[in-house]
Amino acid sequence: MINLFKIKGQRKEEAANSNGGPPVKKQSPGELRLHKDIAELNLPKTTKISFPNGKDDLMNFEATLRPDEGYYLGGAFTFTFHVSASYPHEAPKVKCKTKVYHPNIDLEGNVCLNILREDWKPVLNINTIIYGLNLLFSQPNDEDPLNHEAAAVLRDNPTKFQRNVQMAMSGGYVDNTHFPRCK
Repeated sequence: MINLFKIKGQRKEEAANSNGGPPVKKQSPGELRLHKDIAELNLPKTTKISFPNGKDDLMNFEATLRPDEGYYLGGAFTFTFHVSASYPHEAPKVKCKTKVYHPNIDLEGNVCLNILREDWKPVLNINTIIYGLNLLFSQPNDEDPLNHEAAAVLRDNPTKFQRNVQMAMSGGYVDNTHFPRCK
C-alpha cells in the first residue's frame, strides 16, 4: 500500500514537472507547519519579522523587538530563528544578534527561555516564542540566568542594573565589556 502512495506521488511530481515549470520542491512537514505558523502570526506592535534570505527561505528569519516598557524601553533587539525540518517536534534555534546586558541572554547571544529547551512541546509555535522573548525584556528573570553577573546586579541592586542597561543600550561599557548602541 505504501509503495502505491509513493508511486502516485512520483507520478504527480512528474506531471507537475512536465508542464514546463520549474521542478516542484516537496515541503517537509516542518516547513508546512512553519508556513501555517507564520501565516497566523499575531505579533505585538513592537515586533517586526523579516526574511533576510527572501520569502523562499522561511526556515531562517529574524524578529526585531522594541520593548515599550521596562528596563529595555527604547532599545531594538534582533533575534535569528533557525527552524529545522523536524519542527514542531524540535524547538527552533534562537539567538540574539544584538549584544545586550541581560540576565537571560549571554554575550554570545544564547537565550535562556524555558520553552526553547526543556519545556518545548509541539503545540507551541513561533508566536509563543516571540511572546516569550518580549516577556524576557519586560520581566528579566534573575533566577535562571545565562549572564550571572547581570542577574546578581538585578537581584541585589535594581537601580544599578537600570544604569547598566542604559549604559549598554547607549553604546557604552559595562564591567569592561563594550556594547554597541541599540537605541
